[in-house]
Amino acid sequence: MRFRIGVLASGSGTNLQAILDTVHGQEGIAVVAVASNRAEAPALGRAEAAGVEAGVFERSSYADRPARDAAMAAWLKQRRVDLVVLAGYMELVENGFLDQFENRVINVHPSLLPAFPGAKPIEDQIACGVKVGGVTVHFVDQGVDSGPIILQEAVTLPYTRDSEEILNLLHQTEHELLPKAIRLIAAGAVGFDPDNPRHVRVEEGALHE
Repeated sequence: MRFRIGVLASGSGTNLQAILDTVHGQEGIAVVAVASNRAEAPALGRAEAAGVEAGVFERSSYADRPARDAAMAAWLKQRRVDLVVLAGYMELVENGFLDQFENRVINVHPSLLPAFPGAKPIEDQIACGVKVGGVTVHFVDQGVDSGPIILQEAVTLPYTRDSEEILNLLHQTEHELLPKAIRLIAAGAVGFDPDNPRHVRVEEGALHE
């Protein structure tokens, strides 16, 4: 039985490409659906090139965002998705969407959460002058970048403080950490502490590198 992944992406899709290159078709894992809120998102072309079914769910095509997210959730459920991965998806998903995939939606964020959540983490880190940033993969909850943390990796930020350079550096770490989290979840090596749902149990030794 395959572990089926649905990916949501709004932009270029570099994290999607990392998933396609490193986990798709391996260890029983398959990307079976890619959805975007933007018809012009290059991520859709990456899905097509990989032979993965893609769908467009633009806000303007629905009465409101809850209606759009309900349609997107139904589309993913029809494809029997086991895990939803937000890979550069630049909108919040509605609570109704999360209810359809309880504890099965993850996101990657370019900071060491809970520091610098939100839409502008790179700019915020530069403004604060931090010397060490990083990447977090976490479960998605009803807040903004506030869900239980699965994996984190620290990254020393370059002194130039150039936003493009920092973004590219953090993207490199994202492209490694997000596929690793997917592999761990697919292997059953990620679970919640029954005494504290904020704490996520991760058995990294379950992976065969």
